[in-house]
Amino acid sequence: MSAWLPSLITATPEEGYDLAIKLSRMAVKKTQGSDEVRARLRAIYENDAQALVAVSHVVAVNFATVAAANGYWR
Repeated sequence: MSAWLPSLITATPEEGYDLAIKLSRMAVKKTQGSDEVRARLRAIYENDAQALVAVSHVVAVNFATVAAANGYWR
């Protein structure tokens, strides 16, 4: 198991959502390994409504994955 992702199992939906955000952030970090480049790009996309909507979509997909892994907390 990876040190940063021991499990997709969470106690609550809120924890699951936080995990979905972390999954999304780690995907960016692993695909763009340069802290400097990520910081430079962040200044561009943080003011771009379409980019922010795209980020929301990625988080939503990851949240759906986490929710399924947790049996939708039922």
